[in-house]
Amino acid sequence: MTGQPLVRIQDSALSVDEVLQAVAGSDIGGVALFVGLVRDHDDDRGVTALTYSAHPKADGQLQQVIADVAADFPEGKLAAVHRVGELAIGDIAVIVAAGCPHRDEAFRAARRLIDDLKSTVPIWKHQLFVDGTDEWVGLP
Repeated sequence: MTGQPLVRIQDSALSVDEVLQAVAGSDIGGVALFVGLVRDHDDDRGVTALTYSAHPKADGQLQQVIADVAADFPEGKLAAVHRVGELAIGDIAVIVAAGCPHRDEAFRAARRLIDDLKSTVPIWKHQLFVDGTDEWVGLP
């Protein structure tokens, strides 16, 4: 992987432009970008808001995910940022991107990056529903 990856968990708004800039370069022929948004429902239940919480070691785990994906896509550039705290419907919760010499690599790297992030990084979602109930998602 060329360059230093953008990897961060933060409690402020995320920037698609910042992520795109982090994976751009004269050696990059394609960028695949995933933007995860807070939606107004989960299955058949209306969602009013949610909060993301991260384990204190989540940053290190996210760094490891980037390192593992980078090992399989050494010519690419990767970025992953995740928001924590209270989010409203429509807010950006997560952005991952992969810039690679060819589009197929970019798509594969970005897909792996978001899948590995969601399955291994200890970030938990607390959803609040229209009916007054709530639910934690992603707890071990």
